[in-house]
Amino acid sequence: MSQYHTPVLLKESIDALVQNTSGLYIDATFGGGGHTAEILSRLTPGGKVIAFDRDIDALAQAGSDPRLKLVHGDFRFVRNFARLHAGADAAVDGILADLGVSSHQFDTAERGFSFRFDAPLDMRMNTEGGITAADVVNDYDARKLEAIFRTYGEVDNARKVAQLIESARKAGRIETTGKLSEAIAKALPAYAEHKYLAKVYQALRIEVNHEMRSLEKFLQGTVQTLKKGGRLVVITYHSLEDRMVKNFIRSGNIEGTVEKDIYGKTDTPFEAVNRKPVLPAEEEIAANTRARSAKLRIAERI
Repeated sequence: MSQYHTPVLLKESIDALVQNTSGLYIDATFGGGGHTAEILSRLTPGGKVIAFDRDIDALAQAGSDPRLKLVHGDFRFVRNFARLHAGADAAVDGILADLGVSSHQFDTAERGFSFRFDAPLDMRMNTEGGITAADVVNDYDARKLEAIFRTYGEVDNARKVAQLIESARKAGRIETTGKLSEAIAKALPAYAEHKYLAKVYQALRIEVNHEMRSLEKFLQGTVQTLKKGGRLVVITYHSLEDRMVKNFIRSGNIEGTVEKDIYGKTDTPFEAVNRKPVLPAEEEIAANTRARSAKLRIAERI
């Protein structure tokens, strides 16, 4: 497999995931294939991996291994695809999700994920359909844009950013990353422009790809997909998704509402393996700066 993306927390995540070397595993976010390759390296000939990705470019990086089944699709449908490719009664031993954007997506200018390049405002993980970031920027009203920037990017002064966009597009559609950065230049704080832009772009990417809704549906699907004792291993990169994963592991729902049965026992499908998230070592962050915000959470189906 071609390594067009450096996998984050590779050893830590796969050590936690693979408990049965002849088992069935799901890599819900194939990316550059690094995590999948490591899973396969630990499995016997009887083991199997089903790997998902919405990005056809990612799946094109895969080599050939009879134990690997690739699925071009959204991981929100994890349960349906597991039943389709492994049978209705398939017992899945572990599910891994690395929720980060791949280095390839960030570094390919025409994908529009990064403000480092002047490129079309796209940001779609699945380039075969759906709205683009340009559609969001040009077609959403200021109030909706403000909500997106505040909720998904935790952007300071989100209202001003939305108003600047609304004003700039009166002169014509904002179709490129350069035009967007130019439109909101007056909102950028001195000496922290890149950090601020990163939050704006994160918010747009989450909206374009419906990331939070997909994550919620994915987490719900893991309950029916994992066998008892199976592991759920998730790597997050920002507070919104980490909070959702933490709440789901704790309570079985994204709100974090803990319900109890008539005996007072907590009614949740998972038990946390690590009470605090596993963080990358300083050496990994030095070698791959995109690992600096990663958090690894591990849970076991009960």
